Amino acid sequence: MNKRVEEGDFVLLFNAKLRLFPGKLRSRWLEPFKVVKVFPHGTVEVWSESTGAFKVNGQHPKPYFLEEPIDNPAVHALLDPEPL
Repeated sequence: MNKRVEEGDFVLLFNAKLRLFPGKLRSRWLEPFKVVKVFPHGTVEVWSESTGAFKVNGQHPKPYFLEEPIDNPAVHALLDPEPL
């Protein structure tokens, strides 16, 4: 899987500090961050309103796709099977 991110993309960051028992059903992925800059050796600078900008290893972010409304949803009619 190619996890290449570009400037302007949104990513999720893995929270490795979340312990097993306190919230083992909680998501380990942190809020969507906006990619500010991608450095040549794999470092990525990300930003969010709550944390500001900081750098992370390029292997840590996971691409995040914003939900986009579907203009023309496909509708398929389901037919009853023909008796044998």
